Amino acid sequence: MTKSKLFLSLLFAGAVGTVSAQSLKDAKAAIEAEQYDKAKTMLQQLVQKKAKDGENYFYLGQIHLVNDKIDSAAYVFQQGVTNAPKEKLNQVGLGIVELEKGNVSAAESKFAEATTGLGKKDYLPLYYIGRAYIDAPKPDFKKAVEYLTKAKEGNAKDPLVPTALGDAYAGLRESSPAYVAYRDALTLNDKLLAPKIGQAIISRRAQAYDVVLEQLTTLAGENPEYGPIYRELAETYYLSSKKAPEDQYREINQKAVENYKKYLSLTGDASIDAKVRYADFLVYSGNYDELKTVSQELSTVQGVDAKVFRYLGYIAFMQDKDYNKSLEYMNQLFSKVDTSRLIGRDFFIIGMDELIVGDAAKGNEYLKQAVAKQTEDEDIDGEIAETAFAKLQDGEADVARKLFAFPAANPESDYYYDSNYYLGTGEYGVGSKLITIPEGEATPEVIAAKFAEAKPHLESAVKSLDLVAKATKQEVIDKYKVNALYFKGLSELALDNVMYDPENAKGLFIDSFTQLLAAIQSATNLTEDQKAYAGDAHNYIGYYAYLKGDNAKAKQHFAETLKVKPEDPFAKQMVDALGAN
Repeated sequence: MTKSKLFLSLLFAGAVGTVSAQSLKDAKAAIEAEQYDKAKTMLQQLVQKKAKDGENYFYLGQIHLVNDKIDSAAYVFQQGVTNAPKEKLNQVGLGIVELEKGNVSAAESKFAEATTGLGKKDYLPLYYIGRAYIDAPKPDFKKAVEYLTKAKEGNAKDPLVPTALGDAYAGLRESSPAYVAYRDALTLNDKLLAPKIGQAIISRRAQAYDVVLEQLTTLAGENPEYGPIYRELAETYYLSSKKAPEDQYREINQKAVENYKKYLSLTGDASIDAKVRYADFLVYSGNYDELKTVSQELSTVQGVDAKVFRYLGYIAFMQDKDYNKSLEYMNQLFSKVDTSRLIGRDFFIIGMDELIVGDAAKGNEYLKQAVAKQTEDEDIDGEIAETAFAKLQDGEADVARKLFAFPAANPESDYYYDSNYYLGTGEYGVGSKLITIPEGEATPEVIAAKFAEAKPHLESAVKSLDLVAKATKQEVIDKYKVNALYFKGLSELALDNVMYDPENAKGLFIDSFTQLLAAIQSATNLTEDQKAYAGDAHNYIGYYAYLKGDNAKAKQHFAETLKVKPEDPFAKQMVDALGAN
């Protein structure tokens, strides 16, 4: 979830207070417990009462960032700069806004302005810049370490700083310094839970989910009222479900939802913003049944965040299979939401919508952007292929074929050969169906028209299946070579128009079926269908030899067919006919 690290960045125990410190302290405590709506109300009141207190604006802006309201955050930070120009934190806030929008150079400029002239002990701007680089859509953990190290030089006693350093080192996958940093934070304040949570989830990057779940469950048992632990449990259960056996996926994934609901109940946040964050989690974890309920509720709220179109679009695609409606919703999302707030999955859904019912070229561009925007927890390319497989299994063969085309065009994809195989067989299916014309309707004009319509599909089939058949990876050879050669040969047979114009056959299919016979001879663990392919190959090669007047060769191949398929009617008929000649 894109904001999960931001949640833990707002743990303010030990931070320096100013005027109205008690009230600000209460707001920070609410933020620590992720009671964002409560904190928001407090901070709005503080801003009204203490308009010259710059810190209040900064923390209110942070709440807007948590709720993904970038423009609102920018407005509040700017108000802070205007009303309290000496407070550097709001300049940092404006830099964070630029970082959230992907404007790295503009962010660096704001950060440089915020850190100019800092006193030796004025460390909070450095700390929050470090946190910003950790929490950014595209984190820069090295820069985070640089700023946080400087912050530590300014104040070595605030446990927030080593906690953040632990997060940064964890992001760099440097476990040892991460553990040391978290330990240092706990040495300064052993009651803090953020470092303990950090230590627990550090193994999540190594996909040691059982270990993480055990540690988080222990922490939850010791601190049953601390909501953020349950959010981390929710995220970990979701990630664990992705690696679980198929029959366990739903059960484990449901635990993610249950823990997120527990988190919401403990934070006591029933605001619309909280429901939007919940919907974001449901998107992240793929819980579309629950998302449908939540999104329908949100869609009735006046002035609700435009992200509701994201949820409605996803549901229309994943649940309702109404791709036109999904595209309509996604286009509304793209028109109403700032580009910086769009996530990789948005491009994934709209890209698939365009491929299926819209502009294929536009769909491919969206999907390329989806892959470019994916987080380390996502595999958009894999999801496209898996969605295609699911659509194929659901009987949506045309939809599957259009989706397979994307990974099939990317040699770097882990699904390159799988996708080309299924794209190829799908295209063959379309082409062969087009040229199968009822006998009474097979006039020369109809045959020509149908062949012209089928030809691009059959040529596409040959191209994809040829890629698979020529693969050198043993796994691909074992899995697909025999079938790929068979369907490639059938596609070429159809392109040769042997069915309707045998006298002009060019033998386009001969090489594929010859290779098929060799592949069958050398293969092991063939299915009965694959063994039968040999009979078909001999039939087609034999028939071509017959057409070209090589009766001896034709008889030889038909005899081979009868060894594999003794009752094959075509081979028996041809053997009888050739024997009589």
